[in-house]
Amino acid sequence: MYIADSSEVKETAETTKRHAVIVGGGIAGLATAICLSLKNWRVSIYEQSPAFEEIGAGVQISPNGSRILERIGVLERIADSCFEPIALEMRHGRSNRRLLYLPMGDQAIKRWQGQYLQVYRPDLIRALLDVLESTEDVAIHNGVRVSHYGHDASGATVMLDKDEQVDADLLVAADGVHSTIRQQMTGDDKARFTGNVAWRALVPVEQLRNPPPLSACVWTGEGKHAVTTRVRGGEWVNFVGIVEQDDWHVEGWREKGSSSEALQDFGNWNDSITDIIQVSGDLYRWALLDRPPLPKWSDKAAVLIGDAAHAMLPSMAQGAVQCIEDAWVLADCHQRNPDAISANQDFYRQRIERTRRIQKQSADNLRLFHKRGFLSQVACYAPIWLAGKLLPGAVYRRNDWVYGQGPL
Repeated sequence: MYIADSSEVKETAETTKRHAVIVGGGIAGLATAICLSLKNWRVSIYEQSPAFEEIGAGVQISPNGSRILERIGVLERIADSCFEPIALEMRHGRSNRRLLYLPMGDQAIKRWQGQYLQVYRPDLIRALLDVLESTEDVAIHNGVRVSHYGHDASGATVMLDKDEQVDADLLVAADGVHSTIRQQMTGDDKARFTGNVAWRALVPVEQLRNPPPLSACVWTGEGKHAVTTRVRGGEWVNFVGIVEQDDWHVEGWREKGSSSEALQDFGNWNDSITDIIQVSGDLYRWALLDRPPLPKWSDKAAVLIGDAAHAMLPSMAQGAVQCIEDAWVLADCHQRNPDAISANQDFYRQRIERTRRIQKQSADNLRLFHKRGFLSQVACYAPIWLAGKLLPGAVYRRNDWVYGQGPL
């Protein structure tokens, strides 16, 4: 891998390999670079941030994602830093009453042929970069913004700041929910505020008097829910709390908040949650945005992936994993079909129904977790509790289409 200086954007001498330009150096962009390089592509990544930053957030990798990470050589590089939860769990936020317990570990491997893992996002980014470091013909350009794209006979033309142009056989927009490429491709369709704002925090376990369980735990509440996971080998607790709110005007996900503000939302919950908020040095919040499914993800040789194509709520913990699935499928489509236009169209056909279903289920889950009123909660959660006790196999089967299916 070659990491370029921010002022160095011109491409090196041409080779016989097809050339892909990837806009965005997040999980989607880096995973796509690996998958394309494994198919003998030359890849250039343009990331507008001057460096890869330590954005503190936990990421859940379900078996449909870990199978791909294993195949592309990333899983072994996060083995020491990730955490394997003992179960998927649902609890009532105020009372701490367990509503559902679904063992993972060996059960996940046996049923879905992959591990269920939790990992710190910077550790995953570092592992993706480590794989790219041993990969030829991949160049990463930090501190460079892509302004727009065009077309020519050979593929796409990519315009950078200072009116510099890069030619590519394939342009991959992995630049997130506020994608510049998507806006040009589909028009000014601003992401919609879903009426939910998320808190996040990362706390050492040793600082907590009542640490949350060793699971991927969803805590339900009236008009809100929380998720607790473990990262850094289980030594840190990652907290995300999602609260319904009428409006939000701040872009990005680095808006700082205070523990007193977060306690206004979760102060009457059980000690496992309030302890995290009280000892957290840094609390951040951001608006949850989405867009309706698109009728297309490509424009000739330019294609959208990840949040640029299918932004989804985090209520299924599938955002990062669907980026990884996109990367694998896109590279496979272009391996089987040398025509970029039809390969991009095939990519859309293979991915749209699955991502659309996950988007819908994520929105449905959020409403499920936010049930209001005692009677409504009993009517909703009692059958879930009963199924977990009497018919655990049926609960596992409800996850087969997500964890057991996918490109691998």
